[in-house]
This record gives sequence, C-alpha cells and structure tokens, in this order.
Amino acid sequence: MSSRFLVQRRFAPLFWTQALGAFNDNFLRMTLLLLVWGALPPRDWRPGPVLTLSVAGTILAYLTLSSWGGMLGDRLDKQRLIRRLKLLELAIMLGTVVAVWFESVALLLVFVLLLAGRSALLGPVRYAILPQHLAPTELVRGNAWIGLGTFVALLTGALLAAVMATLPEPWSRLTAMLVLVSVALLGLATSFAIPPAPACAKIPVGWRPWRSSSEILRQAAQGRHLFPAMLGVASFWFLVTCMLTLLPAWVRDNFGGNEAALNLLLAAFALGVGVGALLCAHFSAGRLETGLVSLGGMLLGIASLYLASLTPMAVNMDGMAFLMGSDRFWQMFVGFTLVGIGGGLYSVPLYTLVQLISREEQRSRMLGAVNMLSALAVILAVGYGSVMLVWLGTGLRGIVAGLGVMGLFVGAGLLLRRPRPVLRLLIFALIHVIYRLRFHGRQHIPVRGPALVVCNHVSFMDALVLGGASPRPLRFLMDQPIYESPWLNWWFRIVGAIPVDSDRRDPGNVRRALNEVSHALREGEVVMLFPEGRLTPDGEIQGFRRGLEMILSRDPVPVVPAGLAGLWGSWTSHYGGRALTKPPRRFRARVALSFGEPLSSREARSPLLEKRVRDLKAEADAWAEARNKSPLAQS
Repeated sequence: MSSRFLVQRRFAPLFWTQALGAFNDNFLRMTLLLLVWGALPPRDWRPGPVLTLSVAGTILAYLTLSSWGGMLGDRLDKQRLIRRLKLLELAIMLGTVVAVWFESVALLLVFVLLLAGRSALLGPVRYAILPQHLAPTELVRGNAWIGLGTFVALLTGALLAAVMATLPEPWSRLTAMLVLVSVALLGLATSFAIPPAPACAKIPVGWRPWRSSSEILRQAAQGRHLFPAMLGVASFWFLVTCMLTLLPAWVRDNFGGNEAALNLLLAAFALGVGVGALLCAHFSAGRLETGLVSLGGMLLGIASLYLASLTPMAVNMDGMAFLMGSDRFWQMFVGFTLVGIGGGLYSVPLYTLVQLISREEQRSRMLGAVNMLSALAVILAVGYGSVMLVWLGTGLRGIVAGLGVMGLFVGAGLLLRRPRPVLRLLIFALIHVIYRLRFHGRQHIPVRGPALVVCNHVSFMDALVLGGASPRPLRFLMDQPIYESPWLNWWFRIVGAIPVDSDRRDPGNVRRALNEVSHALREGEVVMLFPEGRLTPDGEIQGFRRGLEMILSRDPVPVVPAGLAGLWGSWTSHYGGRALTKPPRRFRARVALSFGEPLSSREARSPLLEKRVRDLKAEADAWAEARNKSPLAQS
C-alpha cells in the first residue's frame, strides 16, 4: 500500500499527532507501573491497587467523557479542538514532570487519569475528521495507517519505558521527563499543521455525562447497520484487552517470566494488528470490503485455537539466545502475529463503515458511542478472564481457546448470514488475476443511498469487472436463461442477481423484475444494468432499450454512467463467433473502466446518458490502446 499519505498535509499531521499522543499515553502509564513495581524508586506502593485504580479510572473516563468529546467534535472545528486538547496534554506532561522528579506515585496517578480524560475527548474526533479530509475511496487506507501508527506507538512507548528503567538514577527520571515533554511539544506542533475541519452541527453542549452517554447510545442503537458495526469495533477491543492482559502470565508460565519473550510476543501482536490493517487497505483497493470482517474473525479464531493447542514449556529459558533457538517460542510468535493480523482485518472495515453510514452532523457523537461501547467491552474482557480462571478453572489456554471459538463463531456466522461481501472480495481477487485493470472515477458512485450504474455490454465478464470495481455492492439484472443455469444458479442467488426475460416467454416476468429493482433501490442499494439488453455483436455500443426509462419512472434515482473497454476479443465476447464457444486466447488483458459524474433521473432519460456512456468508453479505449502500443507492453 502506498505510503504517500504520510507526506500529504491533509493526512500526515493528523497521523503523527495521533501516534505521538498514543506513545505518550502508554509511556506515561508504563512509567507509573515501573515506579510502583520498583524498577524506579519509590518501592512502598503495592502494584495491585494502583493498577486497578489506573484501569478503572481510564474506563470511567471513556464512559463519561466520550459522549462529550463527540458533541464537541460535531459542534466545533475539529482542527481547533485537537489543538486545544494537545495543549491540555502538554500541561498534563508538565505536571507529570513534577510528579516524576519528586517520585510521587499518587500525583503521577492523578496525571495518568487526566491524560485518560484527554484521550476520551480526543478519541471520537480523530476518526470523525478523516471523512472531511479524505475521499470515501481513501477512508480504508487512512484508517489502516491510523491503526498501524497507534499500535506501533503504543508498543514503542512501552518498550522505551522499559529501557528507561534500566538507566541509573537520576538519569532514568530525567529521561522520562524529557521524553514526555518533548513528545507532547512535537505532537502540539504537528497539530497546528492539520487542515481546518469545520463544525457539522449546531448543538448545545451541556455537562451531563451520564445523560449524554445514554442519549447517544440510544440514538446509535436505532441504526440498522450502524449499531452492529459499533458492536463489532467493541468486540475488537475485547480481544485486545484479553490478549494484553493474559500475555504477562502467558510468558511467566511458558518462559519463566523472560522479559525478552514478553517484549517480542507483545511486538508480534501489536505489529500483527498493524500488518492486518495494511493488508485490509491493500485488499480493499479503495472500496469498503466488509467481507474482510468475516475473514479476519475466522483467522483470529483459528490462530487463537492454534495458540491454545501449544503445550507449555517445561524449562525456564533465560536470555535471547535460548529464545531464538526455541521452536516453541517461534510457534507462539507466529500465533500471536496471526491473531493480530486477524484483528487488523476485522477492525478497519468496521471503523470505516461507522464513518460512512453515520450522518455527517452526528459522526463524532456516533464515534463517541463506539468508544463507550469499547470501554464496556474492556469491562467484559476483565470479567471474562475472571470467570474462566476463577470459576471455571480453565487456565490461560482455556481463555485463549474461548477467544478462538468466539472468533470462529463471529466470522463463520457473518459469512453464512451475509455471504455476498466475501464473494465480492473473491470476485475482486479473481478479476485482478485474470486482467490488468485500470479504474477511473469510482468516487462518482454515491457513498450512500440508491443509484443506478449504467454501462456498455461487451462480454459475460462485464458484471464481474463492474462488481469488483464498485466501492459499494451491486445488484445486477441478467437474462433469465443464464440465471437459471443449473451450475451457476446458486451463485446468482447468493450475489442477488435479478433475472429478467421477455413477456413473450414468461408473462409477468418484466413486472416482477421491475418490482425487485424498485425494492432494491428503496432499500438504498445500487443496481447495475446494461441498457443495450444484449452483448455487442461488433464491439460498438448498440442502441439503448426502454428498460431504463421504466425503472426511472418508478424510482427517480441518480444514474452513474460507465464505459468499459478491453474485453472485446475475449472468449466471453462475440468476437470471432458466439461467446463461450471459443477457446481462451488472451490472459492478463488490459481492461479499463471509467465512471462518470451522476446524472439526474430526468437527464438520464434523454440522449445525454447514451452520449456519456459512449464518451467514457472512448476514454477507456484510448487508455487500453495506448498501453498496448507502449514499448513496455510489447516487450
């Protein structure tokens, strides 16, 4: 996946601001724990109560302040809000310097909780600002980089705090103070480069945290697709909490508490999440691929069951050399990495779905609801671990096995209930193997709401190419005889194809097909059709039939014209004889597909639509011919 985002002003300042803030969050929290555990003086605090207060305070901050942060994000310019919150972070870090210098655990705990409050306020804004700076086709990539940056920053903060603790006094304290303030200053500086993001709603902001939280959760629960996506994000943080909580005990049981093993397995999980996020962006290629949620859930489920099946180590392994030579350690390393990759594949499409289907004037508040649900998921994760360990006595492997069963259940359940997204992903992979593709203008397909996509008809592969190119799932009309093919009917039913035939062969068929198209459009779906009504016999666009006018007379929706080139001459076209009656002669052909700006239903009923389709086809033809004639293509 291209990393050019990291140097573009519309994204890079936000990325670095978020990453630096996540680093400081974890570095400060680890500094507190190191003070308590005795790696730094003083040593007169008990770790248990301090850790409990830190976790409980953080959860409480997210439950009470996330709704307020969401309201502020919708009401204020997000750029200015982020700057103010970064100023607050700097003030907290200056106070933390005093706490570290005087070795005051109590004061440091107070600042950890204040920083948690700042994070709760900032959380909804960092994701809500992305749709204002990125196109819909760029959101998956933006979320992937944010996810990668966050987990790498969290990991780096923890590891650097551990390295700092090995320094002699007073250098360890001085290093901690310098890092906290320097990173806060750098984060503040990058926040001033974030482009403006104007307010989306004029709403009153009152200080009623519990009432505001319940109101936002009630609004979120009314969303048909929104609330399940929010619960999906929360389940991801349930997994993260379980994994990070059990990891120290896992290392203790398997490697005698070897610190190097803990750091490496923590890195495997965190980097796995980042790699999974980048893989999600690569496979999505500018589209929202919810099929990756199913695949990610099943991958993390299988990987968790694999980890649970590994028997504990029987020896105490000290030192890096022992770890590097241990097959069992590397098996666990791969297992934690795969769990992380599955989590990245699972979470990024869900975050993007929440951003896309939330109304603009409510987006920050809906993302605040995501944070509240995630905080509740953290509580459930702690309870799950306690039940499995104390009441059921399953041990750590029982906890991991339970996570694996949950992941498989969620992934397989989504696949069985909604197989279309996974099949769409497989189609996209297939056409990329068969053809060399070039897509242009995909942003013209509306992000939400009903629409028709109208394209010229060249071959039997056209629907697959269009379905793989569209950033949204497509329903498409097709000939009844092909739909009823005994070998492929099951496939057409799953993908939601709409069969249509002439009234001469099946009286009432056209009316039934129009009713199904109308139902799909009124449900907010995108329907694709070929207005020529048949494959081109000569490679040129034929006259448009009346079917489009009949659809638009019932449902006047936007119409997106498209032009396809490069498939004429394939064995699935009528070139050189009837389609599918000739052996394939081309592989990896160059195929171009161009989408144009949407037309109103009135404009689409005029000759303008046919002209637009012809112009887009000519544009696609020109690209394909130029590439085929280039010296590189001919070599």
